[in-house]
Amino acid sequence: NTSKKYPKIKPMNFNPENILRENIKNLTPYSSARDEYKGTEGIFLDANENPYGSPLSADYNRYPDPLQVRVKEKISILKGVSKETVFLGNGSDEAIDILFRAFCEPGKDDVIICPPTYGMYEVSANINNVNIIKVPLITETFQLNVPAILGSITTGTKLIFICCPNNPTGNEVAWQSIKKILASFNGIVVVDEAYIDFAGYGSLIHEIINYPNLVILQTFSKSWGLAGLRLGMAFACKQIIDVFNKIKPPYNINSVSQNLLSEALDNKLKADARVKEIMYERRILSSILPEFPFVTRVYPSEANFILVKVTDALHLYQYLTSRHIIVRDRSKIALCENCLRISVGTADENKKLINALKDYT
Repeated sequence: NTSKKYPKIKPMNFNPENILRENIKNLTPYSSARDEYKGTEGIFLDANENPYGSPLSADYNRYPDPLQVRVKEKISILKGVSKETVFLGNGSDEAIDILFRAFCEPGKDDVIICPPTYGMYEVSANINNVNIIKVPLITETFQLNVPAILGSITTGTKLIFICCPNNPTGNEVAWQSIKKILASFNGIVVVDEAYIDFAGYGSLIHEIINYPNLVILQTFSKSWGLAGLRLGMAFACKQIIDVFNKIKPPYNINSVSQNLLSEALDNKLKADARVKEIMYERRILSSILPEFPFVTRVYPSEANFILVKVTDALHLYQYLTSRHIIVRDRSKIALCENCLRISVGTADENKKLINALKDYT
């Protein structure tokens, strides 16, 4: 929470060029027709498109804007940052994968993750053949173990992933801890804020000005309700965003997604209202769930889900599934034994969940 007053910690002298892979430094990115001519008027005979259009009622015969300038301008205004510091990807997963491909030498470098946390960090590391160093969160509080993290950094550590609010635990991760890591690490610290709009504290997005080694991830899948469009954002200093744009596929965001996102961004009040509804329902669920005898703990949540510890997670999960109520069994994740992660539904869906739990024996 950047509103808290902490003593200023001077960041290290970080330059992304120092950890960028050599082949990426020397890479000549693909130059699309729309990169070479950015105008919107004219007779377009440069991209081998079908000039007659498609069988659809709308015209999708032209390639989309490769840099999504129109929607990035809206995002930059919404977030209060320069559009040069914004990357738009095919979900946050694309940004995660690009970070590995840009900065980590396969079979040589490593990444630090802090379980329990979002599973795609580990999956993407394995896909890119990057060694994983796991530094578990502190038991009970699910906070960063800063001394252990700093002590685990090797000469090959290029990335540290931090999820805040954390998934699957839902808690805030202390900004002071993140700041200490940023100031002590000559690699990139990635703070994944997928659930930030449900939190009672602000984003760290404006800290990218103070910390050139900070990358913020956000998404349109959660608070904006656009999971089906697969749109994620990364915010970082211009040098890092330039690397993202150098590596990404030329047309990574299709025209339909860009148009629908632009429409959604013009309706922020509707999105905000739904976030408030979810936060209200979260409070109700968090107050009711502890009343059940098989619930041993309800963890505080700053996200659109609640982590609940029960006496027998697998049995309860199977029971709820039999009632066509699908939750997530997180029991096999570190520090989450016998825990279910329950997404906050609509008022009607949550009532059905509570009624099903009343029948559980």
